[in-house]
Amino acid sequence: MKNIANLLFEAKILKEIPRSGLHFLGAGKESVAEHSFVTTVIAYAMSKITPEADALRLISMCLVHDLPEARIGDLNYVHKNYVTADENLAVRDMTRDLPFGSSLADLIHEFNEGKSIEAKLARDADQLAFILELKTLIDIGYEPPKKWLPFVLKRLETQTGKKLSESIIKTTWDAWWLDNYVDRSSGNQ
Repeated sequence: MKNIANLLFEAKILKEIPRSGLHFLGAGKESVAEHSFVTTVIAYAMSKITPEADALRLISMCLVHDLPEARIGDLNYVHKNYVTADENLAVRDMTRDLPFGSSLADLIHEFNEGKSIEAKLARDADQLAFILELKTLIDIGYEPPKKWLPFVLKRLETQTGKKLSESIIKTTWDAWWLDNYVDRSSGNQ
């Protein structure tokens, strides 16, 4: 049980590790844990609209896809030009003494390979979480995310991911509450 407790503390540290790519935007702030949560919620939604995908595998993959960052940090595209992290070693060390270690390692490796339908959807969920962040920043007036958005949109692989991104782009970040509460309170139902 101690090894499982260690894994839980390791996962918890992701709350303290910032997503490093946002620094290049000049705006936005998000921890790796916050990103993983949003990615997992997106995966849940994707699993409901993509019935051929194994929902538990997809959701689990998104939940754990960034766990190695507790050991290697969040390396953005600039960092990756200069720093090489041994994610395989991090995963091996992280999962070695866990009773479910091979299952956890398999999920992370499957995500990284990106071949199965679940992995493709998970990778799209990962990008959609970033698209949500960029869209929010754009909606509140930041210009730099407008430059990034086309590049992130090109990374989407699945029809589900592409359709969701289209809806995200057409929806303002605050519509979920403005449509439901502001209109009601002013008598415009």
